[in-house]
Amino acid sequence: MTSLFKSSKLIFSTLTFSLLSSSIFAAIPSTLKLDYAYYAPTSLVVKEQKLLEKALPKTQIKWVFSQGSNRSLEYLNSGSVDFASTAGLAAVLSRANGSPIKTVYIQSQPEWTALVVAINSPIKSLKDLKGKKIAATKGTDPFLFTLQSLETVSLNKRDVQLVHLQHPDGKTALERGQVDAWAGLDPLMASAQVQSGARLLYRNVGFNSYSVLSTKQQFSQQSPEAVEAVIKAYEQARQWAKANPDKLAELLARESKLPLAVAKLQLSRTNFDQNIPTAKHIAALKKSGTILTEEDLVRKGTNVNQVIDQLFDARYAKKVVK
Repeated sequence: MTSLFKSSKLIFSTLTFSLLSSSIFAAIPSTLKLDYAYYAPTSLVVKEQKLLEKALPKTQIKWVFSQGSNRSLEYLNSGSVDFASTAGLAAVLSRANGSPIKTVYIQSQPEWTALVVAINSPIKSLKDLKGKKIAATKGTDPFLFTLQSLETVSLNKRDVQLVHLQHPDGKTALERGQVDAWAGLDPLMASAQVQSGARLLYRNVGFNSYSVLSTKQQFSQQSPEAVEAVIKAYEQARQWAKANPDKLAELLARESKLPLAVAKLQLSRTNFDQNIPTAKHIAALKKSGTILTEEDLVRKGTNVNQVIDQLFDARYAKKVVK
């Protein structure tokens, strides 16, 4: 009887250990998928320095290139990536329209968008845009920046012709004279300034939302250790970026295949002092978020402020960031 009891106890202990091991292993998936983008320089650092591969040697790391926040969010919602680098307001728009995502980390505070016109454009002010064609990528910070900018001179999307093009195509359309203005995005915007003399018609840092890292709510609940590991890698990248601005510019230029002067111009208007989501970030997005309701970009009855409160989850970053 004693022997039988001991055997049963041993089997139970083995099963318990096995289940616990499986649970821990399941918390870090066998494959992690992330996007990388030229508008999110720290993503390039994480990728190039293989920070996640070093931290998670038993996990396969896959990278997917993104041209803009709209693409990143499409990849996240379809399961093509587990983590997406986007503009904060674009993440708000996505959650407001039904995507169960969580923003877990602030990558930077960039001035990555402005309204751009050609070097010889007769357009001198925002009011001159009435009735004009503006290239913008729907669902991205440049698109939302455009709407907020127009609002400052009592114009809205019905007063202009918005041409929905991906960021590189918008730049090309401006240079070919197919549109009158373009809602630019760095490094393409910096490239247009340096290489073709494009002019920034309107700038407003306050209308640029933060560069954020988001994941699916279900993923964060099922794999909190993976979320923490990814944030730790991005925090390492952020600190390296702050300490090595010249090397960061070289990396950005090399990856984007753009001149070093373009990369330096983009980075000169990027603040890497942000990391943990705070009340300050929430308040800034709530201020900008009113445009989503005013321009009917979210479903009727949506409480955008509540959406923003539900979007941010700082728990993981607080555990990781020192």
